[in-house]
Amino acid sequence: MPSPNIWRHTATYETENRAVDPDGRLEAAMAAVADWSGRTVLDLGCGTGFHLPRFAATAARVVGVEPHPDLVALAQRRTRRLAGVEVLQGTSQAVPLPDSSVDVVHARWAYFFGPGCEPGLAEVARVVRRGGTAFVIDNDASRSTFGRWFRRGFPHLPAPDVVERFWAQQGWTRVPLDVGWSFSSREDLEAVVRIELPTTVAEQVLLEHEGTSVDYAVNLWWRTF
Repeated sequence: MPSPNIWRHTATYETENRAVDPDGRLEAAMAAVADWSGRTVLDLGCGTGFHLPRFAATAARVVGVEPHPDLVALAQRRTRRLAGVEVLQGTSQAVPLPDSSVDVVHARWAYFFGPGCEPGLAEVARVVRRGGTAFVIDNDASRSTFGRWFRRGFPHLPAPDVVERFWAQQGWTRVPLDVGWSFSSREDLEAVVRIELPTTVAEQVLLEHEGTSVDYAVNLWWRTF
């Protein structure tokens, strides 16, 4: 399924990546669960490879997997001078790696949105070594300003309690985090809101909201295998 934000608005999505979580709470929460230093990391749905250099700073090997060929090319260009980094074209349902070949899996706003992602979860279980850990990051639509916007924009999506129950049944643990958006300009904030929400809702919330920052809640789901 095409991603309506990064696939169609790559540069603006890059702006969003720079704006989210200015205090590094997500990385700190992941590191508290599993250290990836000296290990093999798989970034599923790596997009343009925004997070690959950060993992590569301490990991022994980093593999990015992305379905969109143009984004694969951008991720390969971004990491071409980094030792131990590889970017492959593939999907979460068919990861192009051998069984038991990675220690840490990272999937951020990519494919794993609750009910329906079981094929990808089976692939994660296949490629993770015993004792390895997987992380999934997604919006927490139950709270925060962006959570309210998200519910307004996508009322047809499963309710937060349905999503939470799904992950619990799959054996994953939830860590709720307040990460925030912090933009350098109002123009950047407006551009990102317009790629993340349907047009009518985007224009409504921009009229209601002032400034260049937004309180933003996410769920960090994790499981050790």
